[in-house]
Amino acid sequence: MSDTPRRPSDFETVEERRARVSGQVRAWCEDSRIDGRHEQLSDDAAVLVASGYLDQQTREVLAARRRAGKTIPSIGGFGVLRGISDEYGEVARKVDAMKPGPAQLVFKYRATELAKKLRTMRAAVVHSNSHYASGVRQIRRDRRQGVHLDPQQRDALFAALQRTPAPSGGRWLSEAGNLVRNTAADRLADLSGTGAVAGLGRRVAGVIGRGTDPEHDEFADPYDTLLFLAGMLYDRVDGSATWHSEHFAIQRHQLDLAQELTQIAVDAIALRAITAELADADRSAHGDAAREQIRSRQLALRPVWDQLVDRVAALARIGDLVGQAEVQLRSVSAVRRTMSLDSRIDDLIARSGNRELSAENTHFVGDQFTGVDELLGTYQNALYGDIAALTAWSDSGEREG
Repeated sequence: MSDTPRRPSDFETVEERRARVSGQVRAWCEDSRIDGRHEQLSDDAAVLVASGYLDQQTREVLAARRRAGKTIPSIGGFGVLRGISDEYGEVARKVDAMKPGPAQLVFKYRATELAKKLRTMRAAVVHSNSHYASGVRQIRRDRRQGVHLDPQQRDALFAALQRTPAPSGGRWLSEAGNLVRNTAADRLADLSGTGAVAGLGRRVAGVIGRGTDPEHDEFADPYDTLLFLAGMLYDRVDGSATWHSEHFAIQRHQLDLAQELTQIAVDAIALRAITAELADADRSAHGDAAREQIRSRQLALRPVWDQLVDRVAALARIGDLVGQAEVQLRSVSAVRRTMSLDSRIDDLIARSGNRELSAENTHFVGDQFTGVDELLGTYQNALYGDIAALTAWSDSGEREG
């Protein structure tokens, strides 16, 4: 096997690579599942996705804050906030559906605990004096700079962050219900009024917190899957030292990753809302003509979904290429470190009288650089094609807007 670094074209053509990645992204989204387990989105990615739920003015303020280096208060990951918010909603619905009694008290206890956590998280995100201007002069200054978020905008942001795409928590609610049902009714009656129901409530919380440990990440719907993928790919590319190196300075100028993720989120969230409204209208429609009209509009939206999948697939291809380039540049860096030792190696070998070995070693190290510039050029050209596709979609969206 050759030691020369391999380039993307050594494995597959551009068309084959696009088809493979697009097919994989589409399959994940349609199955609402991504193979393997993944970290929650970074705060930066979560805020960019949340921007899709907000009005244009608030999005512009958030973009200005990002450019100015102003962050949003962190609460340990907004994927955690999504999990708690979903859990609270399901437990609250469970409480409303249950008959009054000791079993209901257990779930009420859990709902109270979750509501308390949400209030604490909201206070941290909405009322942080270290992140938002509080004095009159500070507020006026931030408004002039376009970085001030009003309390109402912060509330809207927190509500949007509660919908941060994250893997589903598993079948915890049914497991918690089984725990309550397996506790004898008379035992529950004995516990009620003694404070021991809270103890059972904590056990239920343990079951809920433990949940299941699935092999793959599963999501609420295809849209959440697509948004999580887009955010994850943003984190992957933006977190790469290679992407921020001088080698890809032109590509960084061509593609604003934050803007791209925001636009994907805006379009995906709007499509989900319109699709849901059309589904509701279809269920309540009377007459074939009305249903036909609704279904024609649903068909008209399919290309929008296809384009969103293609945009995320383009991000995935960029992420793959940047990852490959990162591996190659690490190898080059290691070789350069070896070459920096050449003079010391030469001295040592010269003292042993084996100059032939020294020359051989120098040639071997130098050979490692064969084709490196060409390799990076290949990565840059491959990135250019995917970036050109993304910017074309973005430009067309702005013209239509």
